[in-house]
Amino acid sequence: MFNIIRNEIIAENLHKLVIMAPRIARARKAGQFVMVRLAQGEERIPLTISDADQEEGTITLFIQAIGTATRKIVAAKAGESIRDVAGPLGQATHITTWGRVVCVGGGVGTAVLYPLVKALADAGNQVTTIIGGRSKPLIILSAELAQISTALIITTEDGSLGTQGFVTAPLAKLLGDAAQIPQAVFAVGPVPMMKAVAELTRPLKIETIVSLNPIMIDGTGMCGGCRVTIGTETKFACVDGPEFDGHLVDFDGLSDRLTCYRTEEACHLIPSECKIGRGATP
Repeated sequence: MFNIIRNEIIAENLHKLVIMAPRIARARKAGQFVMVRLAQGEERIPLTISDADQEEGTITLFIQAIGTATRKIVAAKAGESIRDVAGPLGQATHITTWGRVVCVGGGVGTAVLYPLVKALADAGNQVTTIIGGRSKPLIILSAELAQISTALIITTEDGSLGTQGFVTAPLAKLLGDAAQIPQAVFAVGPVPMMKAVAELTRPLKIETIVSLNPIMIDGTGMCGGCRVTIGTETKFACVDGPEFDGHLVDFDGLSDRLTCYRTEEACHLIPSECKIGRGATP
């Protein structure tokens, strides 16, 4: 059992959980994740380790409650426990000294971006971080990222914080300035955003790394549910990733796979309106 130390509401349906997991805190590296299961018989959920405190023995997870399983997890209170937190899983981020790096995060993807920015800055890179969300309440970790980034740019769709628009606009501006062109770009967030970032960097042949979030069941490569097409190869995000070359990812195929269980998800959320098996969908 893994005790919940803190459960903070960051924004509507967005929680920050600090969980006691000493061995994971000691072993985890940037880019890795854990598989979380609240109780026996519940769904397993992959969550990136946003931060860890080796002295306290804790790990930090940001959870967006949009489905049945995530809503149950964030409903757990401090002092209660989670049955399973397995990890660290996945390949750690390849960190080197590129020189100038841009990190782009959208929505909750910013939680994934934080350990990457920290590791890149510690390696001596000049990191420009661009984060965005629908509105000000959904911008997370801005103060923390400002402390470790060379520059921080914030965008919101409604203009309530930073520049109004999408994260791709300031990235395009940077790429258009010869003095600011990065040697590498990291992107984490919604699939359309990561695809757009990869298309912006493709003509300039800038190394672009994206963190993928396909459907994942066990996190160990056995189920095959998280398979993604990378160039001409099939990879498993849980053991081969979650980070891949953004110029090789089949984003359209990934988007299709993410919609596989939309009907079932809707039925779990509103059981009274579920008509699966009766010739209709919710």
